[in-house]
Amino acid sequence: MGSVAIILVVTFGVMLVLNVPIAVAIALASFVAILAEGSDPSVVLASRMVSGVNSFALLAIPFFILSGHLMGKGGLARRLIDFASTLVGRLPGGLGYVNTLTCMLFGSISGSAAAAVSSVGGFMIPEMNRKGYSREFNVAVTTTAATTGLMIPPSNIMIVYSVAAGSVSIAAMFMAGVLPGVLSGLCIMLVAGVISVFSGYRGEVVEMAKWKPIVATLVIAGMLATAIAAPQISLVVSLAIVSLLAVVCLACFTTFRRAFFTLLLIFIVIGGILGGVFTATEAAAIAVVYSFILSVLVYREIKIGELPDILLESGITTAVVMLLIGASSGMSWIMTMANIPQTVSAALLDMSDNPLVILLMINLLLILVGTFMDMTPAVLIFTPIFLPVVTTLGMHPVHFGIMMIANLCIGLCTPPVGTCLFIGCGVGKTTIAKATPTLLPFFGAMIVALMVITYTPSVSLWLPVQTKQLKAIEVEKAFFMNEQK
Repeated sequence: MGSVAIILVVTFGVMLVLNVPIAVAIALASFVAILAEGSDPSVVLASRMVSGVNSFALLAIPFFILSGHLMGKGGLARRLIDFASTLVGRLPGGLGYVNTLTCMLFGSISGSAAAAVSSVGGFMIPEMNRKGYSREFNVAVTTTAATTGLMIPPSNIMIVYSVAAGSVSIAAMFMAGVLPGVLSGLCIMLVAGVISVFSGYRGEVVEMAKWKPIVATLVIAGMLATAIAAPQISLVVSLAIVSLLAVVCLACFTTFRRAFFTLLLIFIVIGGILGGVFTATEAAAIAVVYSFILSVLVYREIKIGELPDILLESGITTAVVMLLIGASSGMSWIMTMANIPQTVSAALLDMSDNPLVILLMINLLLILVGTFMDMTPAVLIFTPIFLPVVTTLGMHPVHFGIMMIANLCIGLCTPPVGTCLFIGCGVGKTTIAKATPTLLPFFGAMIVALMVITYTPSVSLWLPVQTKQLKAIEVEKAFFMNEQK
């Protein structure tokens, strides 16, 4: 490693130890390294920061942030909680399942794990405390489940990765995250269910008319028969989705009706992108209009006088994200000049030529990084470093992006910098020291899901192929597991 690379790494490390804000640390480390390289940092760093944020795709981020804030304060969490309670509340430890499912739904709608923890946890944690659930268990479920929304589209971090990786389709990333996000949620539900059984947590009493399940069964049977006879898999997938919606609508009619307009946002955004009606950036703008109408005019949970504060909060969040992206663009340039990605790639490939081992090492490094660095800067810094390594192995960039996001989601729940953990403990009125032992089984569930996502490419790539966001030939060539000798 050359002197410029050493200066960059050491300066950045010192800044982190001194608790300098991450965006400032990245910019200052890049400034010093560019100066050591012999270029004028006042010109190079400034131009790189400007070019880094000068992207049409990034315009989606402030829109999705504003949409998430409108949704978070628009009374949507309560409707989703009632809907999730109807679906899974009667199971043993039902409120744990309800908490997880609501966080998955709300996190995907708002695009923010922190918003899911505060909004859903603000209601669910006190309710679970009242019903006799352990305070630490409630915090653990909420904290880990909230991260699943970052994989289920729409997701801001996927847009950040697409920009950092280069020519990676945002629509493909959106579709690739659906199954991994559901998988992570199911793993968390499984752990919550096992703990609930051993702890004696009972299900909730949920009233539901007897005729509705019968009608739902008949509807689903007819749709499944049609799906089996369908000649194309994509048609089967679409019919399965329609069938699922039919069951939900009929069996949970009352709560589904109340949550319908909230859930509809997901289908408007994703359906519009897949159908070519609008781009991801345009979809974000439509999400803002829809969220405004729903929160202000339909549900009337947000008053007109509260909008300036919401806009200010969204602007601050956007400014932080854009500063991170701009500063990371400068760091990416100096890392390329110092041959850091090539050096790391050569070092990893020299250690082993086995894709299983190399991916395991990358995952371990990212888990370590996630304990002291937030997700956005981690994606911006380490994507240019590790992406050349995994593409050499034959891994598809979309698959790697989902793996990286799933990995860094764990860091949001781990001390000392876990954003979701801090918010969850604050809402649950407990300490990190008390909550951490209960979190360990949930960490295990998230790691199991991560390993499945890492070593089973089809979990991430199957849906983008079915929705025509990726070409089947391209994906088949990228299945590095098939090429292993």
